This record gives sequence, structure tokens and C-alpha cells, in this order.
Amino acid sequence: MGSNSLLSDTADLHSLAKSVEDAPEVVSWLNSILDEDTAGFGADGTSTAPIDLTTLDRRVSSILSSVEIVAEETSSHLERIIDDISRGAPRLAYDLHFMKENAISLQTSLRRLQHASTSAESSETNAALERLHYLDNVKRGMEAARDVLREAESWSSLESEVSSLLSEQSYEKAAETLSEAAKSMVVFQNTPEYESRRSLMVSLQNQLEASLSSALVAAINSQDIAACKNYFSIFRNIEREAEFRNYYYGSRRGPLVTAWQKARLRDADEEAIQDGASLHTFAAYLPSFFASLLALLETERSSIPSIFPNPPATFSSLISSALSSLQPTFSQRLSSVASTHGPYALNEIISSYTAAIEFANSTDNIMEKVIYTASPHFLHANSEDSVISDTAPKLSRRRSRLSISRRMSRASISINHPPNSYFALGDQEWQQELFEPFLDYQVDYGSLEHKLLVERLEQVTTTENAAPGRPKDGSRWLRERSVDAFSLADQSLSRCMTFTHGYGFAGLVQALDSVFASILQSTNEHISNDNRLLSVDTSTLGAGDDLSDMDYTTQDWSRIQMYLRFLGAAHGFNDRLGAFENKMRGALIQVSENIRAAQSDAFSPAKSLSGTPRGALQILIQSTLNSMELQNLLKLVELDSQQQLLGGAPSPRVPHTIPSQSPNVLTGTHGAISDLARSCQVSLQNTILSPLHKHLASYATLPVWSSSKPAPSKLPGGSGALTEIQVPIFSISPSDTVQRIAEGLLNLPRLFEVYADDDALAFSIETLPFVDEELLKSITEQSHFEGHSHSPSAPSTPGIHHPRRSSSIALKTPPATLTAQAHTAPAVLSPEAVSAAWLSSLALSLLEHLTGSVLPKIKTLTPTGAAQLSSDLGYLSNVVQALNVRSVDLEKWRDLSDLSDEDGKGQMKDKEVSSGDHIFSAVAKMRGWA
Repeated sequence: MGSNSLLSDTADLHSLAKSVEDAPEVVSWLNSILDEDTAGFGADGTSTAPIDLTTLDRRVSSILSSVEIVAEETSSHLERIIDDISRGAPRLAYDLHFMKENAISLQTSLRRLQHASTSAESSETNAALERLHYLDNVKRGMEAARDVLREAESWSSLESEVSSLLSEQSYEKAAETLSEAAKSMVVFQNTPEYESRRSLMVSLQNQLEASLSSALVAAINSQDIAACKNYFSIFRNIEREAEFRNYYYGSRRGPLVTAWQKARLRDADEEAIQDGASLHTFAAYLPSFFASLLALLETERSSIPSIFPNPPATFSSLISSALSSLQPTFSQRLSSVASTHGPYALNEIISSYTAAIEFANSTDNIMEKVIYTASPHFLHANSEDSVISDTAPKLSRRRSRLSISRRMSRASISINHPPNSYFALGDQEWQQELFEPFLDYQVDYGSLEHKLLVERLEQVTTTENAAPGRPKDGSRWLRERSVDAFSLADQSLSRCMTFTHGYGFAGLVQALDSVFASILQSTNEHISNDNRLLSVDTSTLGAGDDLSDMDYTTQDWSRIQMYLRFLGAAHGFNDRLGAFENKMRGALIQVSENIRAAQSDAFSPAKSLSGTPRGALQILIQSTLNSMELQNLLKLVELDSQQQLLGGAPSPRVPHTIPSQSPNVLTGTHGAISDLARSCQVSLQNTILSPLHKHLASYATLPVWSSSKPAPSKLPGGSGALTEIQVPIFSISPSDTVQRIAEGLLNLPRLFEVYADDDALAFSIETLPFVDEELLKSITEQSHFEGHSHSPSAPSTPGIHHPRRSSSIALKTPPATLTAQAHTAPAVLSPEAVSAAWLSSLALSLLEHLTGSVLPKIKTLTPTGAAQLSSDLGYLSNVVQALNVRSVDLEKWRDLSDLSDEDGKGQMKDKEVSSGDHIFSAVAKMRGWA
């Protein structure tokens, strides 16, 4: 339509709307509308005259009016459509419901009509239909009989025909004839002739196989590939492929099996063990055996693909056949090795396992070459039949372990990834056969490792003890044993990774815990027997001039130094343990990553672990080594690793920070270290407090407790001399025993000045009696604060600076055990803080002995004796407070000693006060209140 005609005919608005819709774009449409008449243009379409602006404006106005009219009409039409839809939508549900009811009604009518038509059929029609059905059955039966007769006619001459072909050595034609006859066996499936014909078929197949057997063996031995391929097709035609493979595998594995059987090994062959003629062990012989098997596989790499249609599966079956035919079996020889070598059997078994790993990796490389040289079309065609039929009876037990391969869908094997398919299905069978004999020893790895460690340690100990002139020093023995034990532990870690690929970590932890704990427990037993420990030359020991006034004997000094050496040795053991546990955590993290990768992608073409065959991993994944204990270990280190990544290490600028340490792997060993440290600390405390205990030995039997006379007082400045002058008594002087106890306690800081720089005192300080985490944290914080502030007003005791707490330290019951998982000792403890902790522990231990063992032995306590006891305890309380210590029981004994008889008897009547209070009951009995 021309532009002029379109503009002149404003009524034809539909044409205008259609032209707008058909135009590719609005600009081109406007240009076509505004074009000049044909007369205003040249033949080539170019403009011949300029466009008049008035005409252009008129045309634009006309177009604008037309477009506005079209828009209004379109909008009106759209509104009418929306109105129609709005009115019709509510009726839609009704219409659908009406249609449904009509359909149901129609269905009912059809059923009624069908029933009526059926009942209207005549009996003659039914009889005719039945007759036709009968005739059809007769026809089918006659045709089947005809086929059977034809088959019978051919079977009657089958035996003679096959015999004739065999006599003519036409084996291919005989095989084809038998193959065709076998297809017709289904015709006689439910007839009496089936068994006889089946027997005839088997007999003829046996004759053919017997005729070919000698020639087949000769062809296999001479490696005549063309003849073997021909014979394979013959055997396959007569459904004797399994027998052909048995011939082939038996002939190829024969020399290997014979060499294995004739091998005389001094640890895996009974005759060789008895006469000792062999020079080789099983672990030394195994690499040569595997080398022979690899040489056979390299030869077969060019033969098998030319004969068999499924080379990878045939390779797997050949290896499995060779390994399963060994006599004695692989498992029997490993059992002989284990019984012959005893505790050292683990090393031999690991050497054999390493040889098997190397063989499996080399075999994987050979099979990978075979797979990649195979045709993709062949791989896809045979993906449904990659497991060889003749090996199914032998390997069904092995295959039952491969739960993952059973669950894997065969449909996932495609042309795009042929190697993966055969690695998933082809190499698992022979690897199961190869690595399964090691499984029992891998499962029992923890026990085998423990026996080996114990034997090696005993051997080292026996050798060292046999050396002349060795001193019998228990702490030195512990240091030397720690060096030997952790050196052996490094070897154990390597064995665990090599033999179990980390799956035996739970057994390794148990074995190391047992060995380390036995060393520490043996040391603990030495400590409990002082007579055996006192091997130090006491002539070289002394207190020095600074400590010569203390009540320690030469034997006491030797004991103190001895226990310090034991604490130092335990400290060294703990440091070695920490370094070794870091190695274990690193190995566990790597094992965790490898296990997750192996379980998520068990059939990857790349090995799941570096240098580890998939079959070996598959056995371990499905074994009892993959236990809950192992998973808990892995979760422990994984969680710790995540926390370290998120939180980071504590800042070294804050010495009083108590970091959350990594979780302990060898928890039993940490517990044994804590027990040893606690024994050393208790023995050291008993030795340090032994002079004070001697002073307290007769304290409960002093005559002053039963005396009725007032206690004499000391004159001020009288240098301790007693006087008989009667003076008013303002206070009672403490007894000589308590004064000696006080002097001993105040001399303790000087003792710790000598050993202030000894790290042994700071080791395992959390196991000190009556010292808990809050006390250590408080001491550490105040030690850090004083180290920066140097406050001159901080109180201290003579000889050493001790941080003073704002609140007194209450006497606490010593913790029974501190779990190794809760080691939260401060990261940094200054010598002053360590000394303060020890002094607090010593003072509290002495007060516990006084209030728990000495004071309850007092039989009678008169008012005079009670006054003396109150004076003694008050004096002692002031002394221990100088050491930043306060005892609740001590204060209670003092308060009850200060009570008058009237107040005491009054409280005795108060059942709520007296009931359940053993201190009040003891004092009431002494003072006669009860």
C-alpha cells in the first residue's frame, strides 16, 4: 500500500495497524510513510527534489491522528476482551463440572450398552467363535509338531555328521553344527527327549574338546596367536569358553606355580625351616616372584588382545587365576612368616606388602596401556560383559566384598570414559586376590605393633644393662628410654602409614599409649621404692652455706635433687611427646583428606592415594579398621585444624594467656605423665616437709593440753627465758613446736631460691596438691602485672617475692585426677609464680596434715590447753598468711579453741551446728562438751 493512499484513507485503520505490526522497526515504517510520491524520485530510488516542510508537517499530523485513533480502538478492543473474560471465567468451573458429570453419565450408558450387547449375543455365534479358536490351536500345534519332526530328523544324523567332521579335522564346521544344534535344544525343553539330546550334545562337545585339547596346549605353549584365536572361536561356538580360558590360564601360569611351590624359604617353608638350608626369606623371595609374573603380563600384553575380545578383564582373570592357584597359598606362607619371626613378623609382612604394592602399581600401568590401545567401539560393546563368566564361581566370594562396585550402575560405563569402566570392574578382582591375605594382619596391626615395640625396647634395655659400670639412676633411665621410645615411635608411624595407609591409626595409638604408659609406670614404681632410687653418691651433696641452718639431712638433700631430676625427666618426656603428637596430627590430617577422597571417588582413574592401588584401599575401607575409633580421631584433628584456621595462635605478647591447646592424641600417655608428675611432686613435698612432720609427730601428746595451770608467758625482750613472776597474762606465747614449724615455713622461700631457675618445678604444676586452675591463673596474672608495674607496696615474704592475692586462698580438697584433655597450665610462669604456687601447696599440705591427722589425736583439752592451742593456731595462721595461704579448717580449729565451755556446750545443744561437723565433734570430745 502506498503512503498517500494509506494517509488518504483514514477509515482503513486496520491496514495502518497491520503495517505498523509488520514493519521491522518503527523508524523504517515512518520513513516509508513520509516518502515522496513516485514522481518525486529518480529511477534508482534517489530523491530528485527536496521535501517541502509544510507538506511534511501535514503528513506527520495526519499520521499522528491515524495512530491515535488506532491506539484508541485497540485499547477499546482490549477492554472488551478483558470484560468478556471476566464475565466468562466464573462459569468455567461450572462448565467443567457439568462436562465431568456428562462424561460419567456417558460412561455408565456405555457400560449398560455393552452389557446389553453381550447378553444379546446368540449361542450360535459363541459356538462359532469357540470352534475358530479350537482350529487355531490345532494349527499351532501341528506347526510345532512339524518343527519338532524336522529337528528330530536333523538330530538323528547329528552324531554321525559331527563324528565325520572330527575325523576329517574340520573342527570349525563341527563347532558350527553343534552351535546350531544347541540353539534347537529349546524345542525339546519340556519333552522326554530333552535329557537324551542334552547328553548327546555334551558328549559331542566333549569329543570336540578332547580332539582339540592337545593341539590347543601346543598352540598356547608355542604362542601361536592365530591358532589360539581360531581355537577360541571354536570353543566359544560350543559354549566352552570357560574351558578354553582354563587351558590358557593353566598353561601360562604353570611355570610360576611350579617355581612358587619349589621355593625353599627359611621362614615360610616347613622343610626349609627344619633343615635351615635356605638362605632366602619370604619377603626377599617375593619381589622375584612378582617380577616373573610381570614379565608374563608384558608378554601377554600383545597376545591377549589378539585372542580375547575383552583384554582388561582377561588380564584380571589371568592374574587372579595365577594367585589363587599357588600352593601353599599366599595366606599360608604369611602365616608361617608370622609364626617364625614372632614379634618381628610385622617388619617381614610389611616388606611383603610393599612388594605387593609395587607389583600392583606396575600391573596397573600395563593394564592401562591395554585399555587405551583397545577400540572404543569394543569397550562400549563389551561393557555389559566385563566380568568373565568362567571366573564367577571362583571369585564370587571375593566379589561379595565389593559392595561399591556392585552398587555402581553398569549404565554409567560409556564410550566417553572406557578406562574408568575397566578400572572399576576389571582390576578389582585380582587386587582383592592379591591384598586380601594381608587383611588379617592389617586388622591386627595394633597388637603386632605393640609386640614389636615391646620387644625392641626390651632388647635395647637388655643391651644397655649388660654394659659394665652403668649407673642405676632412675631419672637417667627415663631420659634414655624416652629417646629410644620416641625413635621407635617414629618408625611405628611410618609402618602404620605404609601398611595400613592410616586406617590403623587407632591401633597405633593404643600400642603407643600402652608402651609409653608402661615406661612411665615403671618409673613411678621406682619412685615409690625409695631404697632402689637412692643410688646417688651422697658424699657430693650438701645444702650449702645459705641452707645449712635448715633441718635437712644429707639423705634429704639427695632425695630433693633426685625428685627434681625425675620431674625434669618427665618434663623432657612430655616435650618429646608434644613434638611427636604434632607429627601424628599432621599425618592424621593427611589421612583424613585421603580417606575422604578415596570414599568419594573410589573408581577414579588416578590413584586415590599416591602410589596406592584402589584394590588395597577398597579392602581397608570395608574392613573393621574403618571403625568409629578412627573416625573419632579424624574428627578430633579436623575440628582442631578448623579452630586453628579460624582463631589463630594466641599472641605471644600476653604471657599470662592460657591457650586452648590442641587435643591430645595419646591420652593414656598424658595421663601416665600426670600420674608420674604427681608422684614426684608428692614425694618431693613429703621430703621438704619431713622435718616439719617430725616436729608435729609429738605435738598431739604435749602435756600442756591436759594441764590445768595457766601457761607461762615470755617477758618482752627476755630472749625466750621462762619466769615464775606472776604478771597479768595478755597473750599466750606459741609453743616451741609451732615456732619451729613457723621457722621452717618461713625458711622455705630460701630453699626455692636455690631451685628457682629449675624448669622441673614448673612442669605439670597443675597436678600439685591443693593447686587448681584458678589459683594458677591468678598467680600468673599478678606475676605478669607485677613484672610490668613493679609496685613497691606489694607485700612479700623474706627471700622471695610472692604476688599477694586480694582474697585468701581457701583450702581445697586435692583433685583425684586431672584428665590429659584438660591441660590448661599457663603459657608463661615466672620463677616467682612457680615458687609461690609451690609454697602455697606446701603450706596447704602441711595444714591439711596438721588439721586432718595431728590435731584429732589430742585426747584431752583443758581450758589452759585450749588457750595454748588457740595461740599456736593463731600464730601459725599469721605465718601462712604471709605465704598467701589461708586454711578454713585451721581457722575453725582456732575459733573452736577460743570458745568458752558455756558457749561450747550451748552450741553442742544446737543440733544444726553440731551435726555433721567432724571438727566440732572432735573439739567437743576433747573439751568434754559431749
